[in-house]
Amino acid sequence: MNNIALFLTSAFIWGSTWLMITFQLGVVAPLVSVVYRFFLASLILFAYCLWRRRPFRFSRSDHFWILVQGLMLFGFNYWLTYLGITKITSALAAILSTSIVYFNVVFARIFLGDKIKPEVVVGASIGVIGIVLIFLPEVQLGETGAQAGESIDWTVFFKSDAWAGIVMVLTGSVFASLGNIASAKTQRRKIPVLQANALGMGYASVLLALVAAVSGLNFEFDWSFSYVGSLIYLALFGSVIAFGAFLTLLGKIGPDKAGYISLVYPVIAMVFSTFFEDYQWTTEGIFGLFIILIGNYIAMGKYKQLPFFNKTPTTT
Repeated sequence: MNNIALFLTSAFIWGSTWLMITFQLGVVAPLVSVVYRFFLASLILFAYCLWRRRPFRFSRSDHFWILVQGLMLFGFNYWLTYLGITKITSALAAILSTSIVYFNVVFARIFLGDKIKPEVVVGASIGVIGIVLIFLPEVQLGETGAQAGESIDWTVFFKSDAWAGIVMVLTGSVFASLGNIASAKTQRRKIPVLQANALGMGYASVLLALVAAVSGLNFEFDWSFSYVGSLIYLALFGSVIAFGAFLTLLGKIGPDKAGYISLVYPVIAMVFSTFFEDYQWTTEGIFGLFIILIGNYIAMGKYKQLPFFNKTPTTT
């Protein structure tokens, strides 16, 4: 797969998982559903690797970095994000999750020694503005309890425990970014993405299972078609395929540019919501989508291909 295909694959799948997660809510506790998701994903990856005879002979140091990747990216990240969404709307969580593009830039500089690329920072900042324009109406109404057409009383928001949700989601983004850095580290150590994900998701599912058990959650299961179907989709497509594509892309173009995908998949989620949940696009939302595309163009360095930036000196 080329870089564009990897980017679009992970963005499209993750954009659809927002809708699929709604079928997971109800009988089974959210954290337990995450345990099921990554345990199943780990089993799928192990089965595939064994079928293809992919080796799992890694050093203790290799296992350490795989463990870090799994706990950060698949464990703490999802745990805190799910907890945060119980206190704030998914729209606000979507905006906050875009902070990963900045964390990736900073952590890649600190832990990997990568240079900070100005075009990535500028493009990401433009993209964040687009995301805010798309989701801000939902945040304003959802967080303050106002109805469409009513004036918004922000004191409701500031007096609520929404700040705890904000801190949780932002902290989850920090862990996700550290997981991205760990993945870049494992790939630079020549550890294949498939084996690293199989072990990392396994480690994460064990950790989250222990957290769920200590928290006193029941390991119930919903045998309905909607729950089982969405669980399989989230495990196979949302975890195995999407993370495989994304982390492969991350190894090719770096955590800073790969992190821009967090600005794209929320938009795709809104497109799915348009068809399945009757989401109504606003003028600000359409303008925000246009801004995100511009930010993506800049962040990926495509602007350098324009004639203005690609002038060659002429000889006389």
